[in-house]
Amino acid sequence: MGEANGLPPKEILGLMHGLDKSVTADATVDILQQLRKGVVPSEQLLRETKLGKAVNKLRSHSDPRVKELVKSMIKKWKDEVTAQKAHSHSASSAPKPVLSAEQTVSAKSEPPSDSSANRPKVQRPPNGAPRDVKTDGVKIDIYDDKVRNSCVTITYNALASDSDAHSETLLSTSKDIERVVFQNEKGATASYKTKMRSLYSNLKDSKNPTLRYRVVSGEISADRLYRMSPQEMASDDLKNEIKRLEEKNLFNAQGAKESRAVTDRFTCGKCKQKKVSYYQLQTRSADEPLTTFCTCENCGNRWKFS
Repeated sequence: MGEANGLPPKEILGLMHGLDKSVTADATVDILQQLRKGVVPSEQLLRETKLGKAVNKLRSHSDPRVKELVKSMIKKWKDEVTAQKAHSHSASSAPKPVLSAEQTVSAKSEPPSDSSANRPKVQRPPNGAPRDVKTDGVKIDIYDDKVRNSCVTITYNALASDSDAHSETLLSTSKDIERVVFQNEKGATASYKTKMRSLYSNLKDSKNPTLRYRVVSGEISADRLYRMSPQEMASDDLKNEIKRLEEKNLFNAQGAKESRAVTDRFTCGKCKQKKVSYYQLQTRSADEPLTTFCTCENCGNRWKFS
């Protein structure tokens, strides 16, 4: 599971534990920098330690340093793993040497590997066109129900659009998603169709490649995807925009409140104290005086006058 010249798995797990327990942004940044510098990624290492999942959870961190560091780490690891796969495929495509009789027997005695990591990447369509069931030559005649087959098809098309994953992986993931929705919605009901349309809309979003990658890689299971809200599935840009609007609305709501001032010019008729806050509003016609609203800061007594 470990990689040469990189941090050993035990130390990686220790840093992950520290990442989970860190309470300050500075501590989080320090641990992330250690991981970025010390981890030599491989598909097996990331899968077995679940390091990518642990780091990716911090994409929505309030500190911009953490968010930028997480984005760069995830991209770096993804690129390196992709390059490793490409190199492995290139090596496997090289001309094979002629084996002696003894070598042939020895080779036949070794069981073949069924690891999906050894599968070659699928060639994308020319002219930058997106992949889909037709370009990949995938036949989806899984069920007697055309509606279910159609839902598997559109899910495959959404996941495959910009993916390098093998068609078998994409088909398996699409089937899992459809099956979970079918089971939870008690059949191909109206709610089943609505849910599948909602998932398709989020998965095909050209501005949200991270969601597709996390689903295809298995980081987000079909069951978890089914239970995620649209806000949870939203792209980072959309989440930031929603947050910006919420902050703006909160600011506007706060700005709509009356502006109060505290003075000793007024005396509370209840406790006789002179610490009184007040604000003024035009409650009648424009040629009438303002109405003054007072609140005693000592006992809470309220009154008004014009």
